Amino acid sequence: MPELPEVETVRRGLAPVMEGQVIARALVNRPDLRWPFPDHMAERLTGARVDRLRRRSKYILADLSTGETLLIHLGMSGRMLVSGDPLGRFVHDHPAPEKHDHVVLDMGQGARITFNDPRRFGAMDLMATDGADSHPLLAVLGPEPLGNGFSESYLVSALEGRKTPIKAALLDQKIIAGLGNIYVCEALYRTRIHPARKVNRLSKARLAALVPVVRTVLQDAIAAGGSSLRDFRQADGELGYFQHSFDVYGREGEPCRTEGCADTVRRIVQSGRSSFYCPTCQR
Repeated sequence: MPELPEVETVRRGLAPVMEGQVIARALVNRPDLRWPFPDHMAERLTGARVDRLRRRSKYILADLSTGETLLIHLGMSGRMLVSGDPLGRFVHDHPAPEKHDHVVLDMGQGARITFNDPRRFGAMDLMATDGADSHPLLAVLGPEPLGNGFSESYLVSALEGRKTPIKAALLDQKIIAGLGNIYVCEALYRTRIHPARKVNRLSKARLAALVPVVRTVLQDAIAAGGSSLRDFRQADGELGYFQHSFDVYGREGEPCRTEGCADTVRRIVQSGRSSFYCPTCQR
């Protein structure tokens, strides 16, 4: 599933052709994805101007001139594709419709935004903008890892006394919004913390050290265009390439990249997810 850097990459790709533009026509080709679409979604979107395109955790949020906000979740295979962009950043011709083009937004200046999702684990919803923070999918989320609310003091306090493995704690969306399996593995490697280490066995200094590293890992991934694992694509259809910079994720059996370390990357399964780590460097 696309993680925070992938979603942020898509948001940045969509912003030039959506922000400030009117949705001239919305086409909804099925009644649902992971959940049913809201009533009359096509009619509610048509004619609305996109005032702002933002991200919360792994959700893209489009604030509309109608006082509603469109929530978009890419799911496991969802893609937002752009065609016909008059700015010349994407291909000019609209491609032929595909079987899994579930929602199509024709923008007033000529661009087309297509939400394609073969596995239909994605989602869209409409909600009042002034009450967006109370939406069931957003209300439970912790602070953004790239925002001011995610600080050393916050993380130490939020994790105090917990007996869960540190990886599970970092994946808890109520503690930190948007972190996923890939980048938690990378952050733990960079801070030399074993993914199975219990939180209450880590010093406050080691917990605090995670904050700047998490930020750097995410910023590196965003700058590199996100990861191209599975079906992720950037909005312009180009693959991301941050996976070439992974230190441990997906590198089971390969040499550790720490200078002077002769060990290899190992894999364990935690709560059904693969964790990659170096047993020598991470304690």
